[in-house]
Amino acid sequence: MPPFTLVALDAGNDALLAHLLERYRFPEGYRRMFLAAIATFSERGFHGTSTRDIAARAGMSPAALYVHFGSKEEVLYRIATSAVGLTQEVMATAEATAARATDRLYAVVKAITAWHAHHCAAARVVLYHLDALTPEHLAEVTEKEREVDQIVRRIIADGLADGEFSVTDPATAATAVLSLCMDVARWYRPGSRRTPEEIGDGYAEAALRIVGVMAPRA
Repeated sequence: MPPFTLVALDAGNDALLAHLLERYRFPEGYRRMFLAAIATFSERGFHGTSTRDIAARAGMSPAALYVHFGSKEEVLYRIATSAVGLTQEVMATAEATAARATDRLYAVVKAITAWHAHHCAAARVVLYHLDALTPEHLAEVTEKEREVDQIVRRIIADGLADGEFSVTDPATAATAVLSLCMDVARWYRPGSRRTPEEIGDGYAEAALRIVGVMAPRA
């Protein structure tokens, strides 16, 4: 594996998380550790990664992680809360671009599918390693994930009320739609044949079929 460089990681699938860190003006050492942890957890898993691995990936001393984080678990917690929080932001921004439930669902599914592809390393960390969080941290992240779920449930409820959707089990439909969007992080790799946006369009069309859209989008 070639040596890690912060520039390479920023240019890859965690640019938005890097932007988050810039927004809050975190110290450079925090930023480097945070991004290195995303890459290392994604590749090796939480339990297969040591604090020395993260520090080495960031090009810093083994003790440097503890300057910014209390533990390896805290790094995972910060990654999870940031990633899920940004997912909420992406969904809210996309939903605000349309009025009809059909168009809102299309926009939201396209946006969060593309987000999970662009940021597949961070998304895989959240998908597969939350069981390593403390009970308190897990409860907080789970509540944020529940809020993400509620956005999709609300759109589906609106579509049913307006006669745009036809589905007998809205809760199951919402779970299916979100699972579709998030699963892209499992298999997507930068440089894939289709762009994240193209995948997003395809998944958005699939989501409309899941909810039984009654008429084509305008």
